[in-house]
Amino acid sequence: MLSTIAFIFVLSFLVIVHELGHFIVAKLYKVRVEIFSLGFGKKLLSFKTGDTEYRLSLIPFGGYIKVTGENPEEKREGAPWEFLSKPVGQRAAIIFAGPAFNYVFAFLLFSCVFYSGMPHLASRIGEVRAGYPAYTAGIKAKDKIISIDGKKIRFWDEVSQIIHEKTEHEEIVVQLEREEKVLSLSVITTSETVKNLFGQEVKIGLIGISPSDEVILVRYSMGESFKLALLQVVKLTKITAIALYKMLTGQMSARESITGPVGIFYITGEAARLGFVYLLQLMGVLSVSLAIINLFPLPVLDGGHLLFLFFEKIKGRPLSFKTQELAARIGLSLIVTLMVFIFYNDFIRFGIFDKIAKIFTNNFTPRP
Repeated sequence: MLSTIAFIFVLSFLVIVHELGHFIVAKLYKVRVEIFSLGFGKKLLSFKTGDTEYRLSLIPFGGYIKVTGENPEEKREGAPWEFLSKPVGQRAAIIFAGPAFNYVFAFLLFSCVFYSGMPHLASRIGEVRAGYPAYTAGIKAKDKIISIDGKKIRFWDEVSQIIHEKTEHEEIVVQLEREEKVLSLSVITTSETVKNLFGQEVKIGLIGISPSDEVILVRYSMGESFKLALLQVVKLTKITAIALYKMLTGQMSARESITGPVGIFYITGEAARLGFVYLLQLMGVLSVSLAIINLFPLPVLDGGHLLFLFFEKIKGRPLSFKTQELAARIGLSLIVTLMVFIFYNDFIRFGIFDKIAKIFTNNFTPRP
């Protein structure tokens, strides 16, 4: 139940933020918005203010807006409040506002997380592997790392970053806290080849330790929170762009890298169980992803509409309706194909097919 509530909450909120971006900028440029709906499908409740009908609809997955004159095949009056009556730049701004609001929302979410307390694994050691340098040097489980080579350590990410950057046979001095005593031990690093986030093989330094389950909340000032949130958004955008490029060029497995609605359902449920701050973090990550996906140059997405406007600006007139319709069909076909692949991949990854098979087996197996 918690997974379902968290999934609906996260997905709906992110889509509403996206549509709110289109809505606000459309209103700013005096384009008439006929409908702003929370959810899809059958209308449950509604009220009208000005030219806009605000709806609560049956299916609680996001929402949508309907602006006047947005479809080329609609009957138009040529009125100034119609979408297609506006200059290219204003139409582009209305379209781009959706992804832009997702970016802004992600920035605000990360800022809140950093300001209220960012969860980090503590620098306490959970396990020391036998035969590795840390074991040989006398480091033990439950030791807390205070500093490495004189650099103060607050949490485990800093431990990993420093050690992974080392090469084989480098000497480091690790200062530890053990039963209220402070020890300084010299450790000679080793190295191993592992796969990084993008599936590439890289060599990293190791000493053979892993973290405990202890988590600490690190709070930052408001200024630091804004700065770290901006860096987080930039970092996620960069990582996503590189990953997409590597998947498109075959350097990275799409099957192992892409997660769809089923995966998000499991992840949001787990984040909700861990706590509200983890859910906010996940929402920030998904908001950036939603912004990037919507900027893909496919006709049914915001990026596709922006591409049409780019051609219109160059040519001095819109692309023909037939061209736009053909492009939209191709784009929709690609998206449907991709969604089928993503759902199938999620069903395999999370064992959905096996669970369905067990249900049928249990229901149809004769009782002794």
